[in-house]
Amino acid sequence: MKVSAILAATLTGAMLSMPLATVAAEPDADASHPAQFVKDSAVTAAVKTRLAADKIGTLTQIKVDTDMDGVVWLSGTSRTQEAADRAVEIARRTDGVVAVKSDIVVTPASR
Repeated sequence: MKVSAILAATLTGAMLSMPLATVAAEPDADASHPAQFVKDSAVTAAVKTRLAADKIGTLTQIKVDTDMDGVVWLSGTSRTQEAADRAVEIARRTDGVVAVKSDIVVTPASR
């Protein structure tokens, strides 16, 4: 009888703690749609790869994020407006990209 009371208390405690574990999950990870998360990551990786292949040195300061709607967000710094525009164009031409939002700040190199 004592064993079943301990077992019942253990199970009850485990069941009550499950909602806390769910709330503690990472907020950016959408566990209900893991395929969407993988797709967004693939788009981000593709944009980063194409930016790196372009070999414009200032593009290494660009951060790339993709939301679940296929919108790519570019942020960071560029030495010229032309390089910033080039980054946007590269992102637009990447498969899976629906739109591009740019928060790239042009900061010319000091002389």
